[in-house]
Amino acid sequence: MKTRKQKEIEHYDQAASTFNQPLANADIEGWQHLRFASYRFCQAYLKNRCHGKKLLDYGCGNGLHSIFPTQQDANVIGIDLSENSLKLARLRAQKLSLSDRIKFIKMDCEALEFPDHSFDIIWDGGTFSSLDIKKALPELAKALKPDGFILGIETLGHNPLFNFKRKINQWRGRRTHWAVSHIFKMPDLKLAQKYFSNVQAKFFHLTFIDWLDNLLLKIPWLKKHAFKIVFVFSRPKKLS
Repeated sequence: MKTRKQKEIEHYDQAASTFNQPLANADIEGWQHLRFASYRFCQAYLKNRCHGKKLLDYGCGNGLHSIFPTQQDANVIGIDLSENSLKLARLRAQKLSLSDRIKFIKMDCEALEFPDHSFDIIWDGGTFSSLDIKKALPELAKALKPDGFILGIETLGHNPLFNFKRKINQWRGRRTHWAVSHIFKMPDLKLAQKYFSNVQAKFFHLTFIDWLDNLLLKIPWLKKHAFKIVFVFSRPKKLS
């Protein structure tokens, strides 16, 4: 029987094999990320914090998110288990003449092979749903420097309408069962406090009308029903 990791790898290998736009500003599912305020917020957050820093693109996929920090003079390493996705990432870097400044490595996000305290910044562009977060968080805490931070963006799993759409995507083969059933939720944010002393979050896309979301998402009980959460984890705790 295939393991859940094998299923995830096969899913993303297949998706990457049909993606023929290596320079498109989109992931392998066609999302034009910078159309959304959540991703623009992440890019703005990174812009003045990347220069000269060592950054890990955690679950880099086709390398879409590796380019911007590299252009801000960060030293970027991207990791993923999908070899077809990594091929796209390397091709993207090559076509943008950035191959000498970005390294893409096949590596398990749940079993990082870097020395402790290797990275100033770790970027998670939506990888957690493909992982066992209980294994991922301690790995991230070990890899992060004491004064570093993790910036992540994940979809949230509390809104019933969004969850229904995810079930349809699973039925259509656009999502795996594991990913649909392991969408990031508020208890995962609380779990992060076990590994990081500073955990902050901002919520996006309830109606996908930015000005209206800015108003509605000030209401505490509505926040968990947003489509996206952006978080910053810092001050990693020492693990026994």
